[in-house]
Amino acid sequence: MGSSKRNLWLAGTVLGLSGISLASAAAAQEAAALHANQAGYLPGGAKEATLVAASDAPLEWTLRDARGGTVASGQTEPFGPDAASGQSVHIIDFSAADATGEGFVLAAGGAQSEPFAIEDGIYGNLAADALAFFYHQRAGAPVEAALVGEEWARPAGHSPDITRCVRTDHRGNDWGGCPYELDVSKGWYDAGDHGKYVVNGGIAAWTLMNYAERADGGVADGEAALPEAGNGVPDLLDEARWEMDFLLSMQVPEGTSLRLPLGDQGGKETLTLTQVDASGMAHHKVGDSAWTGLPLPPQDAPDDRVVNYPSTAATLNLAATAAQCARVFDGVDDAYAGTCLEAARRAYDAARRVPDAFATEVLEGGSGAYGDTNVEDEFYWAAAELYAATGEAAYAEDMRSSRFFLAVPRPGVRDIAWPTVEALGTLSLLTAGALDEDERARAEEKLISVADAFLAEAEEQGYGVPFDRSYVWGSNGDMANRGMVLGYAYDLTGEMRYRNGVLGVTDYLLGRNPLGFSYIAGYGENALRQPHHRFWMGAVEEGLPLPPAGALAGGPNETGSGDEVTKALVAEGCAPMACYRDDYRAYALNEVAINWNAPLFWIAAFLSEDVQDRS
Repeated sequence: MGSSKRNLWLAGTVLGLSGISLASAAAAQEAAALHANQAGYLPGGAKEATLVAASDAPLEWTLRDARGGTVASGQTEPFGPDAASGQSVHIIDFSAADATGEGFVLAAGGAQSEPFAIEDGIYGNLAADALAFFYHQRAGAPVEAALVGEEWARPAGHSPDITRCVRTDHRGNDWGGCPYELDVSKGWYDAGDHGKYVVNGGIAAWTLMNYAERADGGVADGEAALPEAGNGVPDLLDEARWEMDFLLSMQVPEGTSLRLPLGDQGGKETLTLTQVDASGMAHHKVGDSAWTGLPLPPQDAPDDRVVNYPSTAATLNLAATAAQCARVFDGVDDAYAGTCLEAARRAYDAARRVPDAFATEVLEGGSGAYGDTNVEDEFYWAAAELYAATGEAAYAEDMRSSRFFLAVPRPGVRDIAWPTVEALGTLSLLTAGALDEDERARAEEKLISVADAFLAEAEEQGYGVPFDRSYVWGSNGDMANRGMVLGYAYDLTGEMRYRNGVLGVTDYLLGRNPLGFSYIAGYGENALRQPHHRFWMGAVEEGLPLPPAGALAGGPNETGSGDEVTKALVAEGCAPMACYRDDYRAYALNEVAINWNAPLFWIAAFLSEDVQDRS
């Protein structure tokens, strides 16, 4: 809470106490709940929790160890009404506590937290599990019991995944078809369904490769439970390559002419289709011909797969990630780096040749739309990645002439997300050292300014999150992406307040929220069990597994869009942070997705790093 708000609240407390009875004063000391990070806290980091209580006055809190002994105590700081949670809350700051171990419990006002640990290693484990999510989501390969355990093992799904374009869409428009088949057997299943999408795969792969570029490989060979472990390649790059291979396989062969809708034709039944040279473009997605039901393990899914026609957005995602791939695999696998760079150049040239082929559905269902009719940000991102990979003047000119040059997230306007990717270009330019001295200084200043704005937002939130904005579909992924920006600010400055801001994000995801719920499976006493997922349905379907540790739910969604569970919850008037249910039917709240788990991995890996090495 900002100091001015805190002072006003405390002043109101002093003025109001004289007029209440002893009985009501006693009742005001009672708390409804105490919400903390259920996985635990780092010994040297910020440690905060939130008490739900109507009291205007500070309350006594204690921190007890597993034997019940008090190891720290103090007074809460009244915050008052918190709009995002719909609660009246207090802040408990126990950062000074120096005890370590497991089984700690916070207590205040008659409420107590779930038990948690205070120890090093918490985030190393979370990073490993968050990365393992991608192996679980692999298409075209078995998930091996020796690597994940019998419960989650399964045969390969969609192996092979051979797809063709449909000729006539559901409106009756004749697209002409594609004169080839595509083998797109690799990649990650995007979410709870079996679709694979270039634009969502792009940002997810970028996030993993970004951490690898920033941290010299990120996860050393042999550290992750992967089939490729021991091959001499950092494990993080092995996992990213599985998706990169899929993205490359979605590229249109040379010498191909296709009929595509140009310009924004959204909502039209009759499309205007134009014959274009589509060589080097990327198909937008591949998915089922119709929505499939739950449960449906990948190996049992039908093979009537359809690849959507190319889009400019998908093409630029390929250009950007393939250029990034060329950098991170340089010196690791030079042949693969060369393959990626060639694909990136072809894709960028194709996007410039066909700049307005926007994604248009050919079927009525079976996969998500992921439509985007503004690709200026994708053009900047791709040009920046290619410039960082090659240093060539043509890419530099395109990059610097873009209105998004040196763009960073804009709080309340544009966060990092699959349709708004301009900040990815700037982060890559900073990571790769591809800017001149003046440009770098400007980019750093802008990024730190955004991080400061995020921290200011956290001060005004009863649950300490840098998130003073609406809670929409995938809000937990948005939250994690903000954590990544704060991590960059720490890298640039070494100031602990930015790292503590990242801890605020993970505290929220791990249980310091108004529901007292850990959105990350396997972490905490009250954690995700019923994701919207066709295989991880063990909570409701005998013989299927629960979600594996490290899977992140989409989170609160106050928009009321999507499934009936979400619509009913919002209609009841839920507070933004409380618009959530752990319900497999609630895909707008409880689906998992690669673009949410990727920044979760990033921030968990960041928090597992040795602080002194980053100073």
